[in-house]
Amino acid sequence: MKKNMGTLDKTIRILIALVIVALFVTKVVCGTLAIVLLIFAAIFVITSFVSFCPLYTLFGIKTCKK
Repeated sequence: MKKNMGTLDKTIRILIALVIVALFVTKVVCGTLAIVLLIFAAIFVITSFVSFCPLYTLFGIKTCKK
């Protein structure tokens, strides 16, 4: 897997994941919506750590500098 995510993109994804987790912990979201959002948050964190997003490959997007 080639890296296709830049630093800003990874930072934004992690921040969104943190907001989702905070909404879940404070019980602002619950039920099925909470589960779906937590799955998205997990995907955001995983793709941020590996610096690779499969959807970017499909659409030809590359946000990393090199």
